[in-house]
Amino acid sequence: MPAIVAAGEIPPNAAWRSALWQQSGAAIDMLDNAVAACPEALWSDRSQTPAFWYVAFHTIFFLDFYVSESPDGFAPPSPFTLSEFNPEGELPERPYTKQELRGYLRHSREKCRRSIETLSDERARERTGFLDGSLGRLELLFYNLRHVQHHAGQLNLILRQKTQSAPRWVLQAREEAESP
Repeated sequence: MPAIVAAGEIPPNAAWRSALWQQSGAAIDMLDNAVAACPEALWSDRSQTPAFWYVAFHTIFFLDFYVSESPDGFAPPSPFTLSEFNPEGELPERPYTKQELRGYLRHSREKCRRSIETLSDERARERTGFLDGSLGRLELLFYNLRHVQHHAGQLNLILRQKTQSAPRWVLQAREEAESP
């Protein structure tokens, strides 16, 4: 059995970049499908903790954050704030709408796609300032994919439990993000 190669030794050639985008995009599309499928009555239901809208926001916020050049100077697009960095865990001032979050998701999806498409071998190995700084850019992209898929799965479970229905599995990224 061949030895497993250390992460820093695997170049992000075109095949790896394509596969990473197809699976990252699929996770993002699954998140978008869950947001789109959420009925209004469940969207900001306070009996659901955390609220559906908040899980979606949290996921999109960190998707955007982790595909940024650096944590320094990061700012989400308006009307979103840096509330996710609040150490007291305060929620944003109001629930964001589906339309707002789906727009933010389209923005973050495109940013993620560009980040993967332009990843050079050298840059893939570069340590980032995110988390504890121990991850290279390539590994941070995989971490981000796992985070998005984790929360997309949570939202699909909530939908299944509350509405007896949930969007289907997405095999690969759609060509373009769907509009809200």
